[in-house]
Amino acid sequence: MKIAIIYDCLFPWTIGGAERWLRDLAEGLAKRGHEVSYITLQQWDKDAPPHIPGVEVIAVGPRLDLYRDGKRRIWPPLCFGIGVFWYLLTCGHRYDRVHLCSFPYFALLAAALLWPLQRYSLSVDWFEVWTRDYWRDYLGRIGGRIGWWVQKLCAKTSQTPHCFSRVHAARLREIRGRDDVLMLSGLYNGAEGSGLPVAAVPPTLVYAGRMIPEKRVPLFVEAMALAVREEPALRATIFGRGPELAIVEARIAELGLTDIVALPGFVAEEVVTAAMDGATAIVQPSGREGYGLVIVEASARGVPAVVIDGPDNSAVELVDADVNGFVAAEPTPPALAEAMLAAVRGGDALRERTREWWNANRRRLSIESSIAAIDATL
Repeated sequence: MKIAIIYDCLFPWTIGGAERWLRDLAEGLAKRGHEVSYITLQQWDKDAPPHIPGVEVIAVGPRLDLYRDGKRRIWPPLCFGIGVFWYLLTCGHRYDRVHLCSFPYFALLAAALLWPLQRYSLSVDWFEVWTRDYWRDYLGRIGGRIGWWVQKLCAKTSQTPHCFSRVHAARLREIRGRDDVLMLSGLYNGAEGSGLPVAAVPPTLVYAGRMIPEKRVPLFVEAMALAVREEPALRATIFGRGPELAIVEARIAELGLTDIVALPGFVAEEVVTAAMDGATAIVQPSGREGYGLVIVEASARGVPAVVIDGPDNSAVELVDADVNGFVAAEPTPPALAEAMLAAVRGGDALRERTREWWNANRRRLSIESSIAAIDATL
């Protein structure tokens, strides 16, 4: 079967869970004998084009900065949507299936508009489905209303929809008015720890990700200030950068945590991997997650995770309390500090339970399970 995978980002030029998934999906379907094209914006130097085994990479738009202040800019996805429309108008007849990520929506609208003409089938990954309230908080009253209706329009198009969490699947079913969502549970395509990893000394909590408002990294810093009062040896390492870096640096200085919280920035993947292997726990204070791949990556190494409960945080679906981590009841420094301390005091017994949890769930959480599920629909 001839398949077009469409997304404006391509891993590793852009790093994120959706980017990793769609590249792995492209390679996985190619290995299964399908002819696969990856349609994207150009993100690489012209003299160093990407080479993905078995996959043709096609750029339908120029290199553009996708983010400003941690939020998606409007022009790049609009430009990409125009490029996707023109490409599918002229070349869409080549494909049997077009597979997209729901966001940014312009590409999905273009593909949905042309499918009756070009006769391909359409499948869509819905990592997140935002509520009316979240749209309003994110874009304001008027912008949020527009965003909500565009999302609704996209959800109601003829497609095979995929979701990676129960919370977003329930929202999508409600909007579509149909119980036709294919649940996918696996995105993990990495190595597993060998045996039970040894925790670092002194005990160290690790965060890895972008510093944007949704990730709430300053909250992690404030919780550390409380936690070290009870566990003075406790340390933290925060990997990544983003628009809230200056806020994080200021909070570390204000709270006297300069020698306790390290900020190495963006580093080589093997450095992050080594830190995760030795972490006492991974802390993911985010208020909004479409999946929570870092939780799975930690569990595969026998490292527990700490997350915060919330209506838009589907990462909590991957944490069983006191088994492979802890869930803070609310997004406050005392609640997060309490969960972090529980993970620290869980010690080797908690790491052992985390490893057992992974062994019981590894098959459904593997990326191969999701690729096989999609392949079965082709």
